[in-house]
Amino acid sequence: MAESVINTYFPSQVVSDAEKLSYEYGLKVAKAIESEWFYRDSASHSKYRNYKNNFHNLRLYARGEQSIQKYKDELSINGDLSYLNLDWTPVPIIPKFVDIVVNGIADRVYDIKAHSIDQHGAKQRTEYMQTVAQDMQMAQFDATIMQQTGIDTTKSSLSELPDSEEELQLHMQLDYKQAIEIAEEQAINTLLEGNNYDLISRRFYYDLVVLGIGAVKNSFTTSEGVTVEYVDPADLVYSFTDSPYFDDIYYVGEIKEVPINELAKQFPFLEDEDLQEIQDKSYNNRASYSTSGQNYRKQDKNLIQVLYFDYKTYMNEVYKIKEVGSGASKAIEKDDTFNPPESTEGNFKKLQRSIETLYEGAYVLGAQKLLKWEMSENMMRPKSNFTKVKMNYQIVAPRMYNGKIESLVSRTTGFADMIQLTHLKLQQVMSRMVPDGVYLDADGLAEVDLGNGTNYNPQEALNMYFQTGSVIGRSFTSEGDINPGKVPIQEITSGSGGNKMQALITNYNYYLQMIRDVTGLNEARDGSMPDKNALVGLQKIAAANSNTATRHILQSGLFLTASLAECLSLRISDILEYSPTKEAFIEAIGFRNVATLEEIKDLYLYDFGIFIQLAPDEEEKQMLENNIQMALQQKNIELEDAIDIRNVKSLRLANQLLKVRRSKKQAKDQQQQQQNIQMQSEANAKAAQSAAQAEVQKQSAIAQSKATLAQQQAQIDMNKMQAEIAAKKELMTLEFQYNMQLKGLEVEGLKQRETEKEDRKDKRTKIQATQQSEMIDQRKTNKPPKNFESSGNDTIGGGFNLESFDPR
Repeated sequence: MAESVINTYFPSQVVSDAEKLSYEYGLKVAKAIESEWFYRDSASHSKYRNYKNNFHNLRLYARGEQSIQKYKDELSINGDLSYLNLDWTPVPIIPKFVDIVVNGIADRVYDIKAHSIDQHGAKQRTEYMQTVAQDMQMAQFDATIMQQTGIDTTKSSLSELPDSEEELQLHMQLDYKQAIEIAEEQAINTLLEGNNYDLISRRFYYDLVVLGIGAVKNSFTTSEGVTVEYVDPADLVYSFTDSPYFDDIYYVGEIKEVPINELAKQFPFLEDEDLQEIQDKSYNNRASYSTSGQNYRKQDKNLIQVLYFDYKTYMNEVYKIKEVGSGASKAIEKDDTFNPPESTEGNFKKLQRSIETLYEGAYVLGAQKLLKWEMSENMMRPKSNFTKVKMNYQIVAPRMYNGKIESLVSRTTGFADMIQLTHLKLQQVMSRMVPDGVYLDADGLAEVDLGNGTNYNPQEALNMYFQTGSVIGRSFTSEGDINPGKVPIQEITSGSGGNKMQALITNYNYYLQMIRDVTGLNEARDGSMPDKNALVGLQKIAAANSNTATRHILQSGLFLTASLAECLSLRISDILEYSPTKEAFIEAIGFRNVATLEEIKDLYLYDFGIFIQLAPDEEEKQMLENNIQMALQQKNIELEDAIDIRNVKSLRLANQLLKVRRSKKQAKDQQQQQQNIQMQSEANAKAAQSAAQAEVQKQSAIAQSKATLAQQQAQIDMNKMQAEIAAKKELMTLEFQYNMQLKGLEVEGLKQRETEKEDRKDKRTKIQATQQSEMIDQRKTNKPPKNFESSGNDTIGGGFNLESFDPR
């Protein structure tokens, strides 16, 4: 058996797989771990004991219960404390700072996100994204088809498509979630809730603050399923590492004190003789593994110290590749000792690969008895790389260098000691201080005569002094000499105790400020009264800086949670494939979302990337809220946008969403403005057109009115002309009748004249003379003879008259 020694203790890993599975190999590994951690040097110190004592002291400081012996040694004189009557109780300064950090970090809200990284999940995501992008490009065409035919030709089910590539990316990060991813997240959260992970996380955050290291463990059994356990860092053993994340360790374990009855249940193959032997050897060697000087003979003999450990090595997968007669190749699994012959007549060859393997062991400390050594049945292998294996323990120590761990409490213990000493010195000064007294000169009192027959004795003088503050004295004695005791009562001020107390208080505040300086927990965060003159903005900046000083603790806790979630994601596959509680587990998850039940049954076929989405803290929320309020005031976003942005837990995505919604709102406002301008232009054009039409209608109406008036005027003129014609016709008729009557009369007169001429010739001369005289008279007056013809009344419009119808 080829074997070499690694670090003087551990057996070689370059051996066959069969040898690694042997009991002897496991025993050598367990003894090597025991030797490395429990071997005592010349000062009787072991690595495990040093770590245990250091963590124990840090926890005492974190509780304000540290040992007071160092303070007694500091104040005693040759070990004598008989003259000191002090209260030695430690001042609990550090617990306040520890509680502030732990409670502040433990209250941070986060979500565990699962991202499908297998080929099927990536294909689904890509196809969905391409479908949405195609609908974005065909949006106008689809809208036209929908408007004309009522047929929805879009391929995606989104009610509102993204407007840009950036908005599409945000949609994929915020809104898109595959059913299998939802099922994975629900499964992980169900396991965490079932194991009370919230309480476990508070414990390891406390360890990160106090000890500087935190650890959790996950395991799987067919009876209990997946379990998550808190691990006390003081009980941890691990291989040397300088990585804060312990990603390069090859063994890790923890020491547990197990009752003998529990040990019998865990390992039922142990006989009573074996149990008795283990009990005796473990009890006799208990002091060798102790961490304090107490007498372990008085402890419970039924408690057995057992080392449970994981050991990571590698194994060889060997296959014999043989060519069959058809030309195909056949793979036959072999052990790692298989070596093909040098000749190729067998027509086969060897195919080999090395993969990491995890072994589990249980070893009784002090009894040198290995109770368990076997290859882990449920190794956690990432589907993306089956050659790797994950440890069952997740450990982180954010401030570790060269194997030495630093914590927030370890930075402050020296200053806490100085504060305690200052507190004790204050007690000393206070105990030595005496009240102010008075000096009474009895000889001065003897020279005073009150004049009322009473004696001015010391008691009377003191009563008067304390009640009234008055003192009676004499400047001269009864013999007339100057009285040196003219002021018989004088106040005596005590020594410089007040100055000493002020100096000690200043010293106390100095060391308290030093604790704030080395931890980063300033007054804005440690619960002290803020300065009344400090601006609110400065206080917020100070609180933000304090959060920054302890951010490594928060990130370490999130690393533990993310690592544990990755392990649980792989453990879920074990539940769904091997555990008899498979159906109950599926129902527990599907209780939240029945639609994911079918996906959960095939969950083990997928591979997921797990990450933590941390909700922003108060300062980040305030910064985001300021941006939202500014955008709302400038009307760059709507109220609905502000609600959506506040619901995003990732600050980066929230700011991106704010930018997208702001750009979208600006584009919408610009489009609305253009539409308003276009609508205004159309309204103006319509108004102008309407005005033109109204003007045309007006002119048409005016023209029509004028035509109607002209027509009516023509009709009136025609009627007037007809009436005038009728009137003239009547006038002409009447004139004609008159003319006919005149002609008739004239003819009758001619007839009569002829008759008279004939009959009365004798009178002709007389008649002629009369006519001649009339004619002469008419000539003298220049009057023409009267004409009975109408003048101007027989003319019709257009120049037509009736003169041509004069009687001829």
